[in-house]
Amino acid sequence: MAFEELKKRQSVVWGAGPYERLPEHYQPLLDHLARAAEVRPGERVLDVGTGTGALAVRLARAGAEVTGVDLAPALVDTARRLAGEEGLAVGYEVGDAEALPFGDASFDVVTSSVGSIFAPDHEAVARELARVCRPGGRVVLGHWSSERGVVDMFRVMAPFMPAPPPGAGSPFRWGDRAYVAERLGEAFVLRFEEGDAPQVSESGEEVWELFSTVYGPTRVLAEGLEPERRAELRRAFVDFFEGFRGAGGVRQSRPYLVVVGIRRG
Repeated sequence: MAFEELKKRQSVVWGAGPYERLPEHYQPLLDHLARAAEVRPGERVLDVGTGTGALAVRLARAGAEVTGVDLAPALVDTARRLAGEEGLAVGYEVGDAEALPFGDASFDVVTSSVGSIFAPDHEAVARELARVCRPGGRVVLGHWSSERGVVDMFRVMAPFMPAPPPGAGSPFRWGDRAYVAERLGEAFVLRFEEGDAPQVSESGEEVWELFSTVYGPTRVLAEGLEPERRAELRRAFVDFFEGFRGAGGVRQSRPYLVVVGIRRG
């Protein structure tokens, strides 16, 4: 099933804000993925849905030969700039997780940090992850939980968003072990790990200011609403995060699932 109009919109939406400011807010997940990948110097690594390269640069620092691919040209441009500022030779390309522009078995390790989950055709993503990974190679993926956390933030935004096209997969299905096993278990021997990357802020208002300026989906959504609806979204967003207020401010648990797989021969 083709979702070309949706993906064309995604390629713009995800690059609409300075996304490079966001990865520090899910650093525990990035660190977990870097550890789980166990990359060695000289290994060929592909980071799918690389965004601004937060995971890719971690793996490049370990000596891997890293390529990052993302649907959003603006994110790829930023990733190239950030890698260049560090003097890291990461190769970045614009590309679709559902049709990766690389040959079969091209990589020793294939990673994704909550990037490939947003591609609408999950079956195509699963096929492509398996296709580009060599036999005996590894896949290491970070997915937000299907039960709570980031999925709840998207539920707050959902009444203000256009309906997805029929057949588009929810990104949060990838946070369910059984769902992942159905799609990747034939090609990979899988194991799962879990962790938490909490959203920590002084207030719900601070979280709103972060996401409505930095996070493309929230920023584009807010900017496209009439003033009254935008105010409603803001109140709903702020109130949601204020529900996680404690003595030290706002702290929302955001569980994640790490998928580690060895490519079958």
